Amino acid sequence: MFVLAMRSIRQRPGRFLATLLSAFLGAAIVMTFNSMHDTAGQPGVDPVSKETLSTAAGVVGGYGTLLVFFAIASTLTVNVRQRAAEMELLRCSGATPAQIKRMVVGEALAVALVGAALAIGPALLGGRALLEVFQDSGQVARSVGHSFGPVALSSGIGITLSAAVGAAFLAVRRATGGSRQRGRARTVLAYAALVAGAASATSTFVFSATDAALMARPAYGAILLSVGCALRAPRLLAAVLDRLPLGGASGWLAVRNLRERAGQLAGILMSLILFTAVATATLTMQAVESDAVEASGMVKSVDAKNLETLNFTVVGIIVVFVCVMLVNSLYAATSYRVREFGQQRLAGATPGQVLGLVGVEGLILMVTGVFFGTLAALAGVVPFTVARTDEVVPGEFFGIGAAVVAVAAVVTLGTSLATARRTLRTPAVGAVAVA
Repeated sequence: MFVLAMRSIRQRPGRFLATLLSAFLGAAIVMTFNSMHDTAGQPGVDPVSKETLSTAAGVVGGYGTLLVFFAIASTLTVNVRQRAAEMELLRCSGATPAQIKRMVVGEALAVALVGAALAIGPALLGGRALLEVFQDSGQVARSVGHSFGPVALSSGIGITLSAAVGAAFLAVRRATGGSRQRGRARTVLAYAALVAGAASATSTFVFSATDAALMARPAYGAILLSVGCALRAPRLLAAVLDRLPLGGASGWLAVRNLRERAGQLAGILMSLILFTAVATATLTMQAVESDAVEASGMVKSVDAKNLETLNFTVVGIIVVFVCVMLVNSLYAATSYRVREFGQQRLAGATPGQVLGLVGVEGLILMVTGVFFGTLAALAGVVPFTVARTDEVVPGEFFGIGAAVVAVAAVVTLGTSLATARRTLRTPAVGAVAVA
């Protein structure tokens, strides 16, 4: 099966580009930040610089691990589902589910290894640039030199390969059986995340307005709530579709297609929910904190500066990573529908109507993801704002929320429509003939 996996990659390398890009970016991010551990472990580094570097590596390294898994899982899930006919043919030829799993896992392992190897150079440059950012802000001494050593390499390669193997196993498990057990486990995890998130956000009121840990609890609460919503993405999408009063051919077809493909679109919706919740909550709470410190006339401490740098860095990573995840998933999901679009055109639909269908689908997905992501963000923002400023919903929330929605709309609708327009260049008869 490993030989078959290598042959599959050589024959159709294009189908693995999305996974390769996700592995490359994930490994680069993990190695960039974990190189701060190597840097902090050098002899002669002062305690303040060491704490800053270790905190950055620990916090962002944890986020990076989750993002790598989500990114690779979303691309592999689309890949495996698009190859359902191929896997069925292998089963009819005598391959067992275990052999098919080993083939897919072998493919993912090989692609992830290449992506991690390619990421070493950019991670080295990224680590140096990150260290300069900390030095320019006065959080790390100028005398500290960058080190890219065993912690960065082992964590980057190890996390990327582990995420690829785990994601591949989960993706192919559903294609070869076991989806019911996975669905129950996913439901349990979703409710556990929702309960833990609500408890964490509510515990914010235990802290005082000037407590150093005030922002941590609502931030974790918003993240956990967004994870819970993301795990329930297919059900949330189905609930929204049941209440949509859309008319017209494009609207009716969009709702019908989304309802039938709710499970396949879960990865896209998960990305939107996580991006909206984490970006909105983190940036809003940081803006409220900065404005409160400025209004009080106080000067930010080193810890406050560290936290601000980490917040902006985490959000920047999430924006880049989720955008890549969305583009990869949307491109793969839309380009795979070339035969479907060809059938619609032979049945009388014009290219404009097909694009209208794709646009409505993308709009529904975007609004659904933004809506539930915003709810999760508010669950963290409101307790923090009440405890910090005695307001309920801060004014900063609306501007930041609008910016987040704009990014989500551009990425979702832009990718869907651009890919669909490219797909429609194929003549309808030729598109239907695509296997």
